[in-house]
Amino acid sequence: MHVAPAGALQGTTTVPGDKSISHRAVMLGALAEGDTVIENFLPGEDCLSTISCFGKLGVEIQGPEHGRVIVRGRGLSGLSEPDDILDAGNSGTTMRLILGILSGQPFFSVVTGDRSLRQRPMARVTGPLVQMGAHIRGRQGGRLAPLAIQGGCLKPIDYGSPVASAQVKSAVLLAGLFADGVTYVSEPHRSRDHTERMLNYFGANIKVSGNTVQVTGQSRLKGQRVCVPGDISSAAFLMVAAALVPGSDLTIPGIGINPTRSGILDVLLEMGAGIELLNKREEGGEPVADVHVRYAGKLSGVTVAGETIPRLIDEVPALAVAAAAADGTTRIKDAGELKVKESDRIATVAAILRRFGAAVEELPDGLLIMGGRPLQGAICDSQGDHRIAMAAAIAGLVAKGETVIRGAECINVSFPGFAVVLKNIQGK
Repeated sequence: MHVAPAGALQGTTTVPGDKSISHRAVMLGALAEGDTVIENFLPGEDCLSTISCFGKLGVEIQGPEHGRVIVRGRGLSGLSEPDDILDAGNSGTTMRLILGILSGQPFFSVVTGDRSLRQRPMARVTGPLVQMGAHIRGRQGGRLAPLAIQGGCLKPIDYGSPVASAQVKSAVLLAGLFADGVTYVSEPHRSRDHTERMLNYFGANIKVSGNTVQVTGQSRLKGQRVCVPGDISSAAFLMVAAALVPGSDLTIPGIGINPTRSGILDVLLEMGAGIELLNKREEGGEPVADVHVRYAGKLSGVTVAGETIPRLIDEVPALAVAAAAADGTTRIKDAGELKVKESDRIATVAAILRRFGAAVEELPDGLLIMGGRPLQGAICDSQGDHRIAMAAAIAGLVAKGETVIRGAECINVSFPGFAVVLKNIQGK
């Protein structure tokens, strides 16, 4: 991808459907009784991996076609033993959440992924699932994929997760659907709650109290219509771009503003960005709004830490670009989770920013970004990480000279058509 300095970003543009919600709609639709119709489904590579896996488990799935997917639910006990290995591709969400579901199935299955996913830690999920009674084997004692699962006969547990991770929480809750009794999951901070919201929407017996969620096993799920909101993680890159490019005035309609995901909005507002939320509403149990962003002058550095981090962990690459262009210093800490994403995002974000001439220091659990230096166009490598590639593109819009991003095809994981959107909002 070649990116030139941008003029004002103007108009209205949509972003793809939320990746997290698209995954979960397919999974719960498969476990529900009756059909689930999903609108605005994200046709990115990660979500297509989820569709592929459930197809191999005997679920009839139509689409995606024009953003619509129809899942013919099989009920909690209706999945079939796959006759082939389940391939999650590059999708950590697919692998970790499907492990919870497979742990409750009375059959044998094997899950793998691409080279990157096979290096990402799975013990945080397999540990509690083994406590529930699943038999899971894999490389390095079950810490790395490929993973072989013999499921069935799960018992409920009261699990205290050492990290605030929606994927860990979701895997245990999904396994809890098949246990005889009540399963509890507690976290040090509240992570994104799409699974809880959707389980409730599909009719599960689920309760939330503070940072603890409980689900009663053997709840019958009913197929639903799910309208997937726009993905705030994708919108974050456009919000940052509009906040940085003088004269910009951009509206992004239908964005999910779930409070467990909206940390990027809070931090950009604290930095001085001109952001308004219009037409607030609720769709399918998720809060939604139209996001209006206008250039409001130079941003200021901030400190981002603690409970805010789980609410914007996927948006740190976008936030880091904003910090590099802002006046003052931005400190991001308590974000060690960044090391186990599609890449080590502490290292890759720092490397990308340095390519543009920014002053950045890696911390054990985050980044120290000394903003205000003029950014220079650079030749960057995405490292196969879609959010790193998009961060480089946004930096290129405000840098002097052309930016070249190698390996930009990985953006299709979460934002197909990203380059076209950037062209359209620049009027070229």
